[in-house]
Amino acid sequence: MTDRKLGIIMNGVTGRMGTNQHLFHSILAVRKEGGLALADGTRVMPDPILVGRNAEKLQALARSAGLDRWTTDLDGALADAEAEVYFDAGSTVLRAGNLTKAIAAGKHVYCEKPIADGLDAAVKVYKLAAKKGCRHGVVQDKLWAPGILKLRKLVATGFFGRILTVRIEGCYWVFEGDLAPAQRPSWNYRKEDGGGMILDMMPHYRYVLDIFGAPKRIVCVGATHIPERWDEKGRPFDATADDAAYAIIELEGGIVAPIVSSWCLRVRREDIITVQVDGTDGSAVAGLGRCFVQRRETTPRGQWSLDVADPVDFHAGWQEVPDQEPYKNAFRAEWELFLRHICEDSPFPWDLLAGARGVQLADLAQRSWREGRWMEVPALDG
Repeated sequence: MTDRKLGIIMNGVTGRMGTNQHLFHSILAVRKEGGLALADGTRVMPDPILVGRNAEKLQALARSAGLDRWTTDLDGALADAEAEVYFDAGSTVLRAGNLTKAIAAGKHVYCEKPIADGLDAAVKVYKLAAKKGCRHGVVQDKLWAPGILKLRKLVATGFFGRILTVRIEGCYWVFEGDLAPAQRPSWNYRKEDGGGMILDMMPHYRYVLDIFGAPKRIVCVGATHIPERWDEKGRPFDATADDAAYAIIELEGGIVAPIVSSWCLRVRREDIITVQVDGTDGSAVAGLGRCFVQRRETTPRGQWSLDVADPVDFHAGWQEVPDQEPYKNAFRAEWELFLRHICEDSPFPWDLLAGARGVQLADLAQRSWREGRWMEVPALDG
């Protein structure tokens, strides 16, 4: 079988995530190995075109990646008939508009989350893609992190018995930018630029929660704990977006999911994000890389007392789930599935409708915060 070159317009990849995870660890990694081998023996070679708004950054990135093609003209790139796929990792506030352009130009589309900065726009983009018949997908990278893969396997094998709670703690301390450079771009803290913890992370939590059951209702409080930060040029600015969110979500089956997500907390746990699942037959705590379990029959007897120190070492009773297979970079793993979806028509359920469900949860969390009440989560079907 002859090899197939697949043109991919990669918009917004000069950012940290776009450069490291999507370009170098995914697309360039596939190219380095001679392309992606399909079931029929064909090798698909991704052929990226880098697109962005800063010519100097694009040129430097293309040079470091060993690529020739880059442009600041998105419309011109979309007019290239040999570029079959459009990928978006650019500004959240521009994403729905750029996806709409790409779909109208006849491209398959794949994008970072959130797919839009509001539910109406997200649903509109999904419906346009469905009408046009293009292939479409959204990045849900945590699903292919080793720790979460192990957690998914535990669910599939019935390890937990009846699941009671799914507790998520996420994120870390982001430096304000005055004494030490911030680890995240300043737009993350400006609501007008699409920033905010709720919009950024609720779409992630939605697809993780879906492992256990669809959300039925949510109550959420957001906060802007640090009102002033410093940008990339050392200039102070007012933080207008939430930098923390505290939610309780009820899932189908009576499962309760408390979530703490903050850029204003210091990590003292296994990983940047941890998911603890407690069930009648056992519990598990998974980070992005590792997963630990404790069975019902090995659960120690805890007791509360101010008079006597508890002799139980509660960490010692957990057993690590071993690696039973080699794990690829999570972003690359999903990229390869999406490329197969295009080239082999293999199933790919992580589509723009799934992306819209993530935006829906973020919208409802923000509304709950504004109105101070529980919000029902309606089913969002195609």
